[in-house]
Amino acid sequence: MSEEYSNCTEEPYGNFSTIFGSTDVPQWEAIVTICTLSFFILLTVVGNILVILSVFTYKPLRIVQNFFIVSLAVADLTVAILVLPLNVAYNVLGRWIFGIHICKMWLTSDVLCCTASILNLCAIALDRFWAITDPINYAQKRTVKRVLVMIAGVWILSLLISSPPLIGWNDWPSPEVFAERQVCSLTKRQGYVIYSSSGSFFIPLFIMTIVYVEIFIATKRRLRERAQAAKVNLSRNPCKNAEEQQDRESLSSETNHNDHLEANGKSKTKAKKKSKSEADKNTLRPILAHEDSYTDVGENSSGSNRKGSGQNKSTGSGTTVTVSSAKPTAKVVLSDPNKRPGLVYQFIEEKQRISLSKERRAARTLGIIMGVFVVCWLPFFLMYVIIPFCSVCCPSSRLINFITWLGYVNSGLNPIIYTIFNMDFRRAFRKLLGLTPN
Repeated sequence: MSEEYSNCTEEPYGNFSTIFGSTDVPQWEAIVTICTLSFFILLTVVGNILVILSVFTYKPLRIVQNFFIVSLAVADLTVAILVLPLNVAYNVLGRWIFGIHICKMWLTSDVLCCTASILNLCAIALDRFWAITDPINYAQKRTVKRVLVMIAGVWILSLLISSPPLIGWNDWPSPEVFAERQVCSLTKRQGYVIYSSSGSFFIPLFIMTIVYVEIFIATKRRLRERAQAAKVNLSRNPCKNAEEQQDRESLSSETNHNDHLEANGKSKTKAKKKSKSEADKNTLRPILAHEDSYTDVGENSSGSNRKGSGQNKSTGSGTTVTVSSAKPTAKVVLSDPNKRPGLVYQFIEEKQRISLSKERRAARTLGIIMGVFVVCWLPFFLMYVIIPFCSVCCPSSRLINFITWLGYVNSGLNPIIYTIFNMDFRRAFRKLLGLTPN
């Protein structure tokens, strides 16, 4: 959101003659500014377009909750297209040369798109909160209609926050004064500053903080509950370690026993034993690899799953233990249910370890989301609120531009933050960019 402050003495513009005409900065600084900010605008446009195309073209991403990500990407894309290029020109030239009507539309688009971006972040936080705290009921309530209503509410609220200056709540100069001063800035009316900053940032920040704290607490509680459940499993199965030790010792005792058999029986027994041992190993290892690749976003989860299934079929008869989860059902085939309980516990512990690791990463992701959001937008809104009430505060134009663009950076980082931890988005990006190997 662009801002100039009438409390400050206006700095002269056009002090430098450059290839761009009279500018507010030296030619080298103008070139560096234009190149740097243009590169950032390009990245923001490409990143958000990739997000939108990924959801609509990559089948695993066509789920209802990703509509929020699309709405966020649209808001950030409009910031990059409608707001940032004109801001670059305004910063370099030091004056507004596009007329008062485009100025008003630019400022309105600025507030609308930036507010929509922030409110979409808030909607995503609420969606995650409901999905974690009430997963069964919310799974039924999270319909396409409900999500679209929430997204429409975000954009309508953004419009209500950005439109009042167009209908009179402003202190914009007359066309004659505007043509003389060539300054395009938001209204400094204190009432509107409080109204817009509260709706655009401080209330969403409060909601997001409460929601993410609750999500973090719920995640930590779940981690503790899982750890306690693991201890309970161990206490309910005190013979587990003894059974595993007995299982290992049985291999050696059976081998020693077979030494007393006849030569033919000895060879046959050893062959059967070796085949059974290899089958058990081949059955378990691909399953664990599949779980790891699925949770830790490996590259060949589907291939591992098919491979594991084929090996399960090759093990022959035995006891099948099915572990249910939200992921594809995994099976452990045991050749002897009385002698191989250790494999079941090993598999369950491995699944639990992977799940705990995934939830810890999710908690770290929440910290990154909130940290980036606050770092990008808090300085701007503090400046936006403080300056109209402080008659002696007069930040330089460079400081104002830096803080303003720090907020804009959030629109470029959102596609990275909300997709870098998602395997499906990364696959979709590679597919769209033609980086997927044939």
